[in-house]
Amino acid sequence: MFEGMLVRLRALRPEDAEHHVRWRNDPEVVRWAAAGDPLFGPVTAEAIQLGFDTMLRLNPRESAVFTVEDLADGNVIGMADYRDLDPYAGVATLGVTIGEREFWGRGHGSDALRMLVDHLFGAYCLSRLELDTWSGNERAVRAFTRLGFREEGRRRSAVLVEGERYDRVLFGMLREEWAKRT
Repeated sequence: MFEGMLVRLRALRPEDAEHHVRWRNDPEVVRWAAAGDPLFGPVTAEAIQLGFDTMLRLNPRESAVFTVEDLADGNVIGMADYRDLDPYAGVATLGVTIGEREFWGRGHGSDALRMLVDHLFGAYCLSRLELDTWSGNERAVRAFTRLGFREEGRRRSAVLVEGERYDRVLFGMLREEWAKRT
């Protein structure tokens, strides 16, 4: 378990599935978290349960999913994850989703992401971390940049959201860059 200024990251529990069902069936959460990707949602409770059975058995040397709790009241408000951890290349991909709308834009996602970056650079011999979003998600772009991630590239017109094309924006951070910030 990790505690930040606003949130706590803890291990995923089976009872967290109910939150994931709600978030992945909320069109606004799906829009911002996954650029409206129909593979992200809507989904059935049974599909989430199948995914949870896998997530609960993840090997933390490769990937993990954490539950994000609000420190003020302990309520579950989102999830954070890392995946594709490659110890040879020293790289991992990460992400964060705040599923409870009343916590959007209040720093909870940034706090969760900061703790995840601290954990990954501290626990593993990684040289870089990566994440991405779509260019229309300006809140995520600002948050990633504020934390020290650099835009490293764009896949032009790679995302379709509500009939409009957006770029996929790729971000990266090197261990040395993070060390200078902390």
